[in-house]
Amino acid sequence: MSTIAVVGAQWGDEGKGKVTDFLARDADIVVRYQGGNNAGHTVVADGQEFKLHLIPSGILYPEKMCLIGNGVVLDPEVFIREIDGLASRGINVDNLRISPRAHVIMPYHRKQDACDEESRGAKKIGTTGRGIGPAYADKISRTGIRMADLVDSESFKDSLKTALEAKNNLLKGVYGAEGSDFDEVYGTYSRFGERLSGFVADVSIILNEAIREGRNVLFEGAQGTLLDIDHGTYPYVTSSSPAAAGASLGSGVGPTRINKVIGVAKAYITRVGEGPFPTELNDGTGEKLRQRGHEFGTTTGRPRRCGWYDTVIARYAARINGLDYLAITKLDVMTGLERIKICTAYSYKGETLTEFPPTLKVLAGCEPVYEEMPGWTGDLTPARSFGDLPVNAQKYLNRISELSGVPVALIGVGPGREQTMVLNNLY
Repeated sequence: MSTIAVVGAQWGDEGKGKVTDFLARDADIVVRYQGGNNAGHTVVADGQEFKLHLIPSGILYPEKMCLIGNGVVLDPEVFIREIDGLASRGINVDNLRISPRAHVIMPYHRKQDACDEESRGAKKIGTTGRGIGPAYADKISRTGIRMADLVDSESFKDSLKTALEAKNNLLKGVYGAEGSDFDEVYGTYSRFGERLSGFVADVSIILNEAIREGRNVLFEGAQGTLLDIDHGTYPYVTSSSPAAAGASLGSGVGPTRINKVIGVAKAYITRVGEGPFPTELNDGTGEKLRQRGHEFGTTTGRPRRCGWYDTVIARYAARINGLDYLAITKLDVMTGLERIKICTAYSYKGETLTEFPPTLKVLAGCEPVYEEMPGWTGDLTPARSFGDLPVNAQKYLNRISELSGVPVALIGVGPGREQTMVLNNLY
């Protein structure tokens, strides 16, 4: 039996969907433990591309059970559209379940998200506008609506009346925006509840029974360590806990039940939205990485900012998550670069920093300290073992592993399942 948490070791968009899909082959259950449809995973299987936003990447294996944990905020309309889209392509969704404790994204959350972002002006965070933050805020303020409420018409009616009155007062009184009509929202979302009632089941019970039976369980996170609400580059973060500890809280499984933590990192680094980015490349090399790596958001289409691999961040992610292994993706994108840089430390006001700073003020003033290595040429996509890689690519991987303090278990050299080499068996 093996239970593995897959987490992002950078600012998200590291290729967790591909890694989860690859590891799901040997898993019995895949569970998504946080985030909402602000996340997007692109998976290529059998030559087909699938863009997933809420549904775990393991859904492409018909025999696997896929679960959405209590730590997720779920937009019913998006979820229904996603399952219908998968079903239309012949993908079985019968083994999909949602925790009754997962909170629901309502239409007023999206309105509030847009108003909040607009009110920040130049200090905008760069949210996706999907209502994620307001839904999590309602969860914390104990005014949210959960899946258990949505599928119970009377409970939903009472909860919605209370929530909608407060939200309409906020939207109209503070932002001067249009509120929501109770009958319209209740009618639409009651139908969503009827449609989804068969998917709702106690995810915590399912998972803990599976673990007791010795089955393989894969925990899938969204976003990345540097977007974690506690440990990320606050306030330019998401509203949940993508870090490994979130896997336990977001699924109802005790932390001692998770055997391994795999950190997914690109062979370079990207981020979307605002905030400091020490190794960002605002030049032709950055644009080359963006175009070759197709670095545009799965959910928003926004171009991602690109930069050199940062081992200060990697060591931080290793510490926060307790990483056992790294999965390095998109190594093939770096082919053809004459020289490659690795950030080994930061320089801040004449001081060398080897640990990731806790404040944006310091991070914004940091300059990267680089180590340079020669690049490589040749197509990496046919490589299936470490020895198939050019010598300089091997040296690069060994060096970032050494500087990160974490061994590499998986290497991605293309988007397909088969374009993944295994250095350490994780099950």
